[in-house]
Amino acid sequence: MEQTEIYIYGCSGHGAVVADIAAECGYEKIWFLDDVKFDGKNILKFSPELKKADVIIAIGDNNTRKKLQDVVQKAGFNVVSLIHPSAVISSSAKICCGVVIMPRAVVNAHAIIKQGAIINTAAVVEHDCVIGEFAHISPNVALAGGVKVGDLSHVGIGSSVIQNIKIGANSVIGAGSVVVRDIEENVVAYGIPAKKMRNLD
Repeated sequence: MEQTEIYIYGCSGHGAVVADIAAECGYEKIWFLDDVKFDGKNILKFSPELKKADVIIAIGDNNTRKKLQDVVQKAGFNVVSLIHPSAVISSSAKICCGVVIMPRAVVNAHAIIKQGAIINTAAVVEHDCVIGEFAHISPNVALAGGVKVGDLSHVGIGSSVIQNIKIGANSVIGAGSVVVRDIEENVVAYGIPAKKMRNLD
């Protein structure tokens, strides 16, 4: 495959959005990979025997995304990050592999976006934030400076998090929440202000 080709692993609506970003980033040929549905146009069944090329995991579920990124990396594919041209990324921010940053997102000074994370449409990640591996920051989320979001956590659409808050690993913040105190690991929390509602198994 030529350098202008990429595999998008995932055929859902999220995959379609990621494919649009890939096209905006200059990829001329986009192949979808799927483990179940692979008989459509440009849809292939994943196999380690496929010709090696760039790949991005376009699966919304954090745990599945992590599992598949491990698979493709071990098989020798080149996991890339995709950043929509309309996103604003500080030159001092660190973006690791497998990250997708969607239209009109902002990542400010000294923020760190770890591998496999999603920064969704119009999300704001302020200075010195750390977004953990395979976390998902949903559309229109606002993270103030110094926020730390743990690995595999999900911050729901339209939520706001005040400065220097820590959200533990594998936790879910419900849509529209306002987070004003730290959230522990492995919980669901939501509300204004956000409170722990239940543990995750």
